[in-house]
Amino acid sequence: MDSYRLFTAVDLSDQAREAIGRICAGIPGVKWLDPAQLHLTLRFIGDADSSLFVRIREELSGVEAKAFELSLQGVGRFPPKRDPRVLWVGVERNEALPRLRQSVEQALERCGLEPEGQGFSPHITLARLKDMPWSPVAAFLERNRLFSTPPFPVSEFHLYSSTLTPRGAIHRREASYPLRA
Repeated sequence: MDSYRLFTAVDLSDQAREAIGRICAGIPGVKWLDPAQLHLTLRFIGDADSSLFVRIREELSGVEAKAFELSLQGVGRFPPKRDPRVLWVGVERNEALPRLRQSVEQALERCGLEPEGQGFSPHITLARLKDMPWSPVAAFLERNRLFSTPPFPVSEFHLYSSTLTPRGAIHRREASYPLRA
């Protein structure tokens, strides 16, 4: 039986990817994510068998949400008070993104999935860190604290599968869902 590692996401504009690509440097030893793989995760679903995959794909087609604009703003790290394990670019606050995320969450709950336990903290992961000295991370955060992109349109969201490889995850778009104009 096939198994899928799934998540839903919003894609970034080419201009946003290029802008992010320009700041992903300056920390020796960091493996930055491939700009082509950058996305804003709405909900990580995890492993699903082929039957659940079909139900999820169908249920997501009923998500009703309006198209909106998204701007990226600022950089940060997770966790905020311990050794950093993830570097990210933030999302400028807007009301449409959390509404879309909630609609996706409700569709997944109708498929029998448990609600995601943590709050929604929209971000784009740039790099995962391991045993990284603090000073180059702090310098990166300071150097890019005013990072921002012009607004770009979000007119659809996607269901992706993810395959883990030694060189990083490879994402494949499984379905796309248009948002209302």
